[in-house]
Amino acid sequence: MAAITRFEEIESWKTSRQLTLLVYKFSEQGAFAKDYGLKDQIRRASVSVMSNIAEGFESRTNVQFVNYLGHAKASSGEVRSQLYVAADLNYISQEQFSEAYELADKSSRQIRRFIEYLEKNSASRSVRDDSAEYKTDVED
Repeated sequence: MAAITRFEEIESWKTSRQLTLLVYKFSEQGAFAKDYGLKDQIRRASVSVMSNIAEGFESRTNVQFVNYLGHAKASSGEVRSQLYVAADLNYISQEQFSEAYELADKSSRQIRRFIEYLEKNSASRSVRDDSAEYKTDVED
């Protein structure tokens, strides 16, 4: 497996990007567009999935990365829950619900597998400071 050098290479980020585009598309139509609370919340949640993956990747350690991935996974669950509300209110069709739900679920599963991988390989990105020089005395 080649090393990932940019967050844009992460499969769960790519999936969550597709999800975000779909959520924006659905939520700008009809009654959904006028339900500002739900529209804004589901949009923020979908953006949060991809943003937390990116932010975690840019963090300094696997521990931090896993923490951000946990937030991304939670946001994916939030999107799935809000999709039920949108479907129950007939803001989206059953087909639209299924398409978006599948992307949110896929993203969540990918994130879970990525977390498992990182936890098994926790030393690979840990920060080492044994070569850094620190001054403990301050001269006036």
